[in-house]
Parts: sequence; C-alpha cells; structure tokens
Amino acid sequence: MKNITVIGAGTMGNGIAHVFAMNGFHVNLVDMNPTSLEKALATITKNLDRMVAKGGIDEAKKSETLANLHPTTSIESCAPTSDLIVEAATENVEIKLSIFRQMDALAPAHCILATNTSSISITKIAAVTNRPEQVIGMHFMNPVPVMKLVEVIRGYSTSNEVCSQIMELSRNLGKVPVEVNDYPGFVANRILMPMINEAIYTLFEGVGGVEEIDTVMKLGMAHPMGPLQLADFIGLDVCLAILHVLHDGFGNPKYAPCPLLVNMVMAKNLGVKSGKGFYDYSHGGKELVVAPNFKK
Repeated sequence: MKNITVIGAGTMGNGIAHVFAMNGFHVNLVDMNPTSLEKALATITKNLDRMVAKGGIDEAKKSETLANLHPTTSIESCAPTSDLIVEAATENVEIKLSIFRQMDALAPAHCILATNTSSISITKIAAVTNRPEQVIGMHFMNPVPVMKLVEVIRGYSTSNEVCSQIMELSRNLGKVPVEVNDYPGFVANRILMPMINEAIYTLFEGVGGVEEIDTVMKLGMAHPMGPLQLADFIGLDVCLAILHVLHDGFGNPKYAPCPLLVNMVMAKNLGVKSGKGFYDYSHGGKELVVAPNFKK
C-alpha cells in the first residue's frame, strides 16, 4: 500500500492523515468543505511543530510529512488510484453508507475500504458495497498521533487476508492493533460508554457532583481523566450516538442514554467542541460548570 485516501478532515480524519503521512505514505485528505481542510492542515502543522519542539522529529521530517499530504474536495480525483480508503466522517450511519457506496464505485478492485467508526456495524456498511470481503473497521483512538491502539474490526464477510494486511499496516504505523468482531460498540465503546453513561446518571441522581465523580475515578481507579471530562473530550453527541447504537443493537435497557445526556445534546452543550459540556472551555481552559445546570 502506497496511496491512502482519508475522507473527513475533522479531529479523527486529520489525525489519521497525519500518522499515515509521517510514515511515508502518499495521503489524500478529502473534505467537501475547504475551510475544514485549511483547519486540518493548520492542526497537523501545529502538532508537528510541537513534536519538533520536544525533539521527537526534526524539521526535515516535518517538511517530508507535510509534502506527503494532499488536501482535496474531490474524492473522484483520488479514489481511482487509492490502495486504501479510510472513512472518518461523522458518526452517522446514513452518511457512512452513502460514502461507502461512492467509494465502492470509484475505487480500484484491489482497494480496501476501511471505516473509523466507533460503533456502527461493519457488516451493515459492507453490505452496500460489491466488495464486502474488503471492508474492515480501523477504529483509531483520539488523539491519533499519540494513542497507540487501533481496534481492527472484522465484518461478517471480511477476509482473513484483508484483516492480516490491516493488522500489519497498523503495526507499520507504530500502532498496536487489536482484532475484534463486529458487534455493537465493538470492545472499546461497549465497555467505555456504559461507564460514562453511569457517571452521568450518578450526577443526574445527585449522588455526586461533576468534580467529585471525576476525582473518584481518577484517584480511586487510576484513570488519567474522569469519565465526565472524557465525555466532553469525545463529544457528548458522539457518546449519545454510540449509546443509541448499543441500545438499539442489544435491546437491553442498561444501555439507555441518561436523560441528562439527551438534554445536553439537544441544548448543543457538546463538550470541548462547543465550548461547554460538563465543564466550560470557552475561556481556553477547563472550568467547572455551575452545578444547578445538572439538576433533574
């Protein structure tokens, strides 16, 4: 594999593009919004500058990485020459299915189609293509340049060869791939999201405050970040979407999203991305939001 196309220039997409480009791949970064592409390149450049300042890479490596990146608003211009396409669009099943139909129609026969979805069925996505054996999940963790894990998800029809290729490719990126099967939430979010949801219920029911809940989990369970701060970092809309996938997929009430989470997403308090969630980030730092906002 030499030519990689990443679809979506948001937080995950630009991180995935960064990692591939830094490891010598020719990377097309696709987004329909030119402003999103500009922001993505600015973010990648800033992250590379940080790595240079810390001595992780030199200026030559930074220049080489940026030279490997090719932003474009047209998937038609790059898909036909791609060896691997990684979809990193928003966590919406209809959007992903539409992208995969387009990818399947445009990509060459040998091309592997991967999705960075954190919960949506790989089998369902693969079913809209004519190459289900070549569709796989590559669930990177945020921030992608830092986090080592890649959850590699096999759909019902994913071939052994394709799975082996993606496992080896992930190792070549300096990541640690873990192979899992295709069930709602996979492994990471099937375990993580119920914990976050329970933390929100604990707040909703008045058992503890935001800071208290996060402190208990950080100091008592050695988590680097409390579950409510982590939810803000992931995006409360993303957490809600994943919980819906779990609830719909298993039909088990234990996955039902907390009403507080639902209300916060409706109010567009989505966490870091909107400037306010369980904490207030609007002034460039992290401040506790006044507690009455979270009463029943």
